[in-house]
Amino acid sequence: MQEKLTFKLVEPDRSLADFVYCFSSLQNISHQNNAVVIPNGKVDLIFSKLNDNTFTVALLGLETKPKSINHEVSNFFAVSFNPFAIEYIFNDSIADILNSGKKLESNFWEITADDLNDFDNFCEKITQKISEILPDKTDERKRRLFQLIFESNGEIPIKEISEKISWSPRQINRYFNQQFGLSLKAYCKILRFQASLSHIKDGELYPQLNFTDQSHFIKEIKQLSGVSPKELHKNENDRFLQFLVYSQK
Repeated sequence: MQEKLTFKLVEPDRSLADFVYCFSSLQNISHQNNAVVIPNGKVDLIFSKLNDNTFTVALLGLETKPKSINHEVSNFFAVSFNPFAIEYIFNDSIADILNSGKKLESNFWEITADDLNDFDNFCEKITQKISEILPDKTDERKRRLFQLIFESNGEIPIKEISEKISWSPRQINRYFNQQFGLSLKAYCKILRFQASLSHIKDGELYPQLNFTDQSHFIKEIKQLSGVSPKELHKNENDRFLQFLVYSQK
């Protein structure tokens, strides 16, 4: 009998809210046929157990298109970071892993295969590690930048952001391209797409956000998910793993 896909999501401690979006657990993935991961605007640190019981750790960059799940993976625990966190936690740019990722050392942050047996303990262990390595001070302009675009679902004009944080549009775009490998406009498109998912899940197949028209809405949904809003709503065989989030609400 095929084991059922199981999903858990835990929100971070409030002290980490600017940095960590959530912790998640996905079990029995390899049995999920044609599973698709769609862009969510987050950077994922994945601790995986493969079908042969090999333990791997990988950092995945931002995604701008849908991708199929790796069927070699049986289970994983993940930390989804807000992009703001990356330079403070990993001390590096992730521009070179846009739509891809890189393997990290198997003992990264001293997490082992045994830690994948207890999700609550994993969350506690990761929370403590992140708390230890975060600096005392961060760039307030960057923190405010992400706060503004998250609050607006990516619909705030760059000119308005620039005025509110006293950072020129050119500087903002240079930061995004150098740090994440895409422009602010491209990133905001992902956030608007994500905000549309709850509407699509509820059968609202016309734009509820600031798309130019229905044609523009369909084009962007297809670009980021690979299918039309109608097909996305059907979510046949629970293909689109992002919808697992709504099953928890």
